[in-house]
Amino acid sequence: MHRGPMDGVDSARLVAGRGIVGNADQGGRRQITLIEQERWDDLMRQLGGSLPASTRRANLLVSRISLANSRGRILHIGDCRIRIFGETKPCERMEEALTGLKRAMYDNWGGGVFGEVLDDGQIAVGDLIRWDE
Repeated sequence: MHRGPMDGVDSARLVAGRGIVGNADQGGRRQITLIEQERWDDLMRQLGGSLPASTRRANLLVSRISLANSRGRILHIGDCRIRIFGETKPCERMEEALTGLKRAMYDNWGGGVFGEVLDDGQIAVGDLIRWDE
């Protein structure tokens, strides 16, 4: 549900043109949101915070891949593809969570990205993640 608690899971089912099964947002251009673990950790160090990355409320937390400046690119996660439409701008909830976080997230795509799911399939923690070249 919108603004409900975030439920962490080890795997998820993606549906092309819709998003994540069970997610409140289905269809449209913002079917899925992603944020980088390393970028979140940098933000916490910069601001002296210790909030978990789930505070951002992104659907997927990725690691060891840069999401900055990825508009129009295709991201592969396991057997699924996601077309990145743009940068997810931070909202006032980030400032409520930690003073200065909203402003800090504006730099270098710190709020993560959003996009559309191109393939049906299952993804899981530990799946290979790469950019389509």
